[in-house]
Amino acid sequence: MLFDYETLRVIWWVLLGVLLMGFAVMDGFDFGVAMLLRIVGKSDGERRVVINTVGPVWEGNQVWFVLGGGAIFAAWPILYAVSFSGFYLAMLLLLFGFILRPVSFKYRSKVSSTRWRNTWDIMMSISGYLPALLFGVAVGNVIQGVPFHFDETVRAFYTGNLFGLLNPFGLLCGLLSLFMMMMHGGLYLNVKTEGDVQRRSRTAARVAGIIVIILFAIGGYWVANGMDGYVLVKPMLHGGPSNPLHKTAAAEFGAWMDNYHRYQGLLAVPALGFIGALLAILLAGFERGRVALVCSAFSIAGIIGTVGVSMFPFILPSSTNPSMSLMVWDASSSQLTLFVMLVAAVIFLPLILFYTGWVYHVMRGKVTELLIAQNTKDAY
Repeated sequence: MLFDYETLRVIWWVLLGVLLMGFAVMDGFDFGVAMLLRIVGKSDGERRVVINTVGPVWEGNQVWFVLGGGAIFAAWPILYAVSFSGFYLAMLLLLFGFILRPVSFKYRSKVSSTRWRNTWDIMMSISGYLPALLFGVAVGNVIQGVPFHFDETVRAFYTGNLFGLLNPFGLLCGLLSLFMMMMHGGLYLNVKTEGDVQRRSRTAARVAGIIVIILFAIGGYWVANGMDGYVLVKPMLHGGPSNPLHKTAAAEFGAWMDNYHRYQGLLAVPALGFIGALLAILLAGFERGRVALVCSAFSIAGIIGTVGVSMFPFILPSSTNPSMSLMVWDASSSQLTLFVMLVAAVIFLPLILFYTGWVYHVMRGKVTELLIAQNTKDAY
């Protein structure tokens, strides 16, 4: 086989991060646009403009969510089992937010009543705020460690609850996720609209970007100086069978900074989160909308990448019993499964990227009230 088991595990850890970044970048501006709908759109016409900037592309952006979930299911089955069962109620709320979005798109303009449209505008805004917040809360709890353990047959038991997820650090990460996607959505609207909507969107994006920088800095300080991380007490076999019971790990204050102490070049990852957001703020002010949007995407990648490189090789730490934490080396599928999936990813991921790029090329250009009036039967 072309790659050994250890290498395949690292490759799929990287690919999982890439898919999560792709989801946050591509679907993130959908959430951001939904959040900003009633903030930047003051009239019915302006709100239709906002909605139709993402109307033709939001369903395609969902592909990244499906790819991420599928990768977790196939490449990291133990991680899938523990996280999806442990965060069950949070997942239901997340699905509720996902369901609200297409219903709001389809129903909102079916009736001309102001009350009807305002109601669906609120529903659409909720479909942006709720998932963005919940994704961040979930990541915040993963960083702290999740209360789960296994029995001798590797059956997982989750001992937390929904309200336990809403702890201070989890909420901080939730707000960081929310404003990160609001920044991205505002910059997308800045590219796709004009006039008052564009001006309001640019202002909202810059304010959100400043908040992102502040919250990211607070979160970094909290992780470095106020929180336990997790470490391996003894070295483990990197190419061995996937069994989370065959290692010894422990919680240790400030351990999430160890990788940066060993490999100082990794500091470039959180730096990308800060610099990308700062450049996005500045370039938006100089009316360099497309470049600002790209910088926002890099900021999102840097913030998500910071979580990954800080925790490596841990994927899902256990606060109940750190030795039962899930790691890159003991939570993956078999070597053959990872290899077959890698071949599929090499073939189909470029096709998805090419098709996505072609769609955005076709849909390029600004959305205006005049354009909607000329295509009123096709527009949302």
